[in-house]
Amino acid sequence: MAASVVSLPAAARMPAAAPLAAARIFGADRKKAVAQEFEAVFLSNMLEEMFAGLAEEGPMGAGAGAGTWRSLLTEQYAKTIAAKGGVGLADQVHRQLIALQETSP
Repeated sequence: MAASVVSLPAAARMPAAAPLAAARIFGADRKKAVAQEFEAVFLSNMLEEMFAGLAEEGPMGAGAGAGTWRSLLTEQYAKTIAAKGGVGLADQVHRQLIALQETSP
């Protein structure tokens, strides 16, 4: 009976230092985009919590799909806030990515 071969995804085969090596591949623009996306996700979570306490009224209404539409709206709010400068989290993450890249072997 032949043994079946299981192929692991490329990320699973990478050594532990590979993420740092992969960070060198990203240009400055990519690092900024990743940092901004991180800030948008953070802000989206914060806005979700903020809107959780509001009554189910307004443009979303109180129907069955209100939760879905509200989450899409808060996600868009977060992306817009992050794109306009956000709360400064993206700048900190970007600086940290650069520092990690400079100190990695």
